[in-house]
Amino acid sequence: MADVISAPETGGDAPSDQETVALIELLFFAYRDFVSDPDEILSQFGFGRAHHRVLHFVGRDPGMTVQQLLDILRITKQSLGRVLKELIDKGYVFQKEGESDRRQRLLYLTEAGEELRQRLMRPQMNRIRRAVSLAGGNAGLVYRKVLYHMVSPENREAVRDWIDRASLLGEGEKGRG
Repeated sequence: MADVISAPETGGDAPSDQETVALIELLFFAYRDFVSDPDEILSQFGFGRAHHRVLHFVGRDPGMTVQQLLDILRITKQSLGRVLKELIDKGYVFQKEGESDRRQRLLYLTEAGEELRQRLMRPQMNRIRRAVSLAGGNAGLVYRKVLYHMVSPENREAVRDWIDRASLLGEGEKGRG
């Protein structure tokens, strides 16, 4: 039985084909389990993963525009419209007109939306903290670098800017509102 934790050294920085396949499979299994807790919570509300992503990103950058959210999620306007309508109708998201451009729709979480976002994020944060702690050493930094370099090169700057900006806003702050 292969030891997926301490993979054989390949002599270089790039893993062998066999090790790469094992990493792909670990990523599939890790993602399955990473989303399992939020999926269970979401099902209680009749929501899915698209709702989760909207809650997450709007909560991290209150006042973002619908277009900014479309750029992040890379889903159709129709798909986002359906998800947003449900979240607005059920009282988790609200929108305001842009101050400089009234055609813009600025998105915010309601108090209930923020509570749900936190509830969804809590088990994921615990899972990542536990995994990084068990991996030891500088696993958090390595994990961050690996994920960053999995992002397509043409998108990395935008992802870095997003994370930097969202991190500056801090949890619970109102951002642009």
